[in-house]
Amino acid sequence: MHTLESLQKDLINLGLTRKDMLLVHSSMKAIGEVVGRADTVLDALMTYLGPEGLLVFPTLSWSKVNAEQPVYSVRHTPVVTGILPELFRQRPGVHRSLHPTHSLAAFGQDAETFIAGHEAFSTPCARKSPWGKLYDRQAKILFIGTSIAHNTLLHAVEEWGNADEIFKETQQQLFVIDENNRKISVPSFRHNGGHSQFYDRLAAHFEAAGALSKGHFGDAQCFLLDARKAADITLEILKKYPAAFTVPWNNAHPDFWNSSSAF
Repeated sequence: MHTLESLQKDLINLGLTRKDMLLVHSSMKAIGEVVGRADTVLDALMTYLGPEGLLVFPTLSWSKVNAEQPVYSVRHTPVVTGILPELFRQRPGVHRSLHPTHSLAAFGQDAETFIAGHEAFSTPCARKSPWGKLYDRQAKILFIGTSIAHNTLLHAVEEWGNADEIFKETQQQLFVIDENNRKISVPSFRHNGGHSQFYDRLAAHFEAAGALSKGHFGDAQCFLLDARKAADITLEILKKYPAAFTVPWNNAHPDFWNSSSAF
């Protein structure tokens, strides 16, 4: 049975410091039995990283906000990324960004500034949005019981690197309801699906570059990723091969991910 103290010891063993900026992708089920369950997991992360560090969860709502249901409420729209980010976004002191499909929630040092302005962009993960700030601030990304295929930062990197087929052709008229109940128009381009099926093939290359390490948090196997190093590696790939994460291109180049010369 895991406790707040044992989970914080796991964070130390993973090499995290109290001043880190940390984005967490998570599977609560993978962590195992915890005294206090999900609340204790959040307590462990929030007390370890706050107030000196910054704890971030993806609070994505892409499958709940669309042309047919175009309104996102920062207070009320639930997340599609699991129980931990759903509970996290509702906690006191947590700030959630105003993007209709790809919001982030943050707690700790400079959290409100970090999430500010996301609604100004017509794409989910623009370079100057909070997703780009993860790169600028040299964040770490912790995958708790999930693979690096669940890595929304790589969707962001595809945007920044002008990857082929990253966006759907038609912009959708979406809206955001902010904390003060104001309705904001946010015309948005949507990501094409399918690209993330190739992301986990980068793991060996990230590890070889010193960008990826492994450990555990409770019962869960974890991967800890250096956001800037991972982004730089991926951008170099996209410079040479803009279609690297598309199905047709990979079908035509079955040996690509096994070739060190590709990188």
